[in-house]
Amino acid sequence: MRIDPPFRRRPGSLAAERAGRGEVLLLAARPWFIWTTLLVALLLDFLPLGWLPWLPDVLAVALVFWAVHQPRRVGIGVGFMLGLVIDVQRTGLLGAHALAYTLLAFFAVALHRRLLWFSLPMQALQVLPLFLAAQFLEFFVRMVAGASFPGWSFFLAPVLQALLWPAVSWLLLAPQRRAPDADENRPL
Repeated sequence: MRIDPPFRRRPGSLAAERAGRGEVLLLAARPWFIWTTLLVALLLDFLPLGWLPWLPDVLAVALVFWAVHQPRRVGIGVGFMLGLVIDVQRTGLLGAHALAYTLLAFFAVALHRRLLWFSLPMQALQVLPLFLAAQFLEFFVRMVAGASFPGWSFFLAPVLQALLWPAVSWLLLAPQRRAPDADENRPL
């Protein structure tokens, strides 16, 4: 019986399949780019569009994206702080968004290794339950606090967030992609 060393790719493995598809190696994400994208997403959430219950939460999508792709830089603490900022800006119940964003970041970090093996449309299906859970949590906290029912369109936002996932992923990963190099002697 022959045992393959752990560093060799087996012909039927997913790693060998992905390498055969010509996927590119990504450069490291720069910290200033991560924080700039989170700040832009926060500012997009601050836009005075009125309260549209179906409007996707762009900050939640960016938070989950960076928690999946850079779990050591963006995690539970960042989710909590951004949630508090949103709570203060919306003058709602203090801590509602903080709790939802903390749980979003926690589960995104917990799923990050598994999630990256999927294609972008499959990733969108995988993050949909995260967005739905955060939306249900916000809904539950609002109902306990005595707010009125926001309408069924309130639950359309997580679906729109999941539909945004492939576009946001492609956009935020674009600066990390390597330029194609014509040098065939260089393996990376």
